[in-house]
Amino acid sequence: MRLERERDTEPARARRPLVLTGVAGFAVGALVIGLLWTVSGIGNDPAQDARAACAALDRAGPLPTGYVSQATLAPGVIQHITAARELSAAAAAESPIYEDLANHLDGVSRMVISLNFADPSGQNHLVRARQACAHV
Repeated sequence: MRLERERDTEPARARRPLVLTGVAGFAVGALVIGLLWTVSGIGNDPAQDARAACAALDRAGPLPTGYVSQATLAPGVIQHITAARELSAAAAAESPIYEDLANHLDGVSRMVISLNFADPSGQNHLVRARQACAHV
């Protein structure tokens, strides 16, 4: 009977280091995740979104001034303009300071998506968006 008790407690003793290692690993992992989450939120403000929107507008490059087909556009133009619109909308949602930028980039996006670069309203939005970006 004593032998049976020793056998029953032996596996529990052998598992103890594994359990402690697992708990310690979980605690360290939770700490690392928490630190990464905290660090990723630092400086996450609307001004960064607005600057990123302006950078996406710049990356789109010079836009044509007439009607074009999508095949003649430089690669990524539509995606950069769409990204600029979304980032400016995120900035405007956080701070009303960026509403003008968001409105103008929305107008530019509509012009680009329609591929009607001759649209005077869209060209006006483009000029005003670039002016707004100069002050971001």
